[in-house]
Amino acid sequence: MQERLEALEQLVETALKAVGYHLADLELSNHGKMLRIFIEKSNEGSDPQGGVSLGDCESASRQIQRVLEVENVDYDRLEVSSPGLDRKLKSAADFTRFAGQQADVHLRALVNGRRHVVGTVARVEGESVELDAEGGAFRFDLANLKRARLVPRL
Repeated sequence: MQERLEALEQLVETALKAVGYHLADLELSNHGKMLRIFIEKSNEGSDPQGGVSLGDCESASRQIQRVLEVENVDYDRLEVSSPGLDRKLKSAADFTRFAGQQADVHLRALVNGRRHVVGTVARVEGESVELDAEGGAFRFDLANLKRARLVPRL
């Protein structure tokens, strides 16, 4: 399943680049028959918090459907949407991009006696992230990351 997911991510990323979008996340459910794709605009100068409209989702969806049909990818349902204000953070690039914003982080193993911390993304060095959290700096390795999301600014 992991191999299929990686191949599908690469295929979708390539399809989205052709129409000016970037793959933020891809989820498979219902035994791989349901594809949920989260997109972002590729514009470097755009606001990292938003900018994906319903029209963007429609355009991306049409492009992805064409590519999946040509590549004979078997699926029953496709959903394309924005990652939202509380988007997932998965990679060093995600944490770097959202430096200065608050993140809600859950870890696999304890770090300084904690598995859950909410703090401001301070810096990313290689595969290590530092948050400014209550009680001071909190540093963890991405290999220990269970899940993380941005805390929306409303």
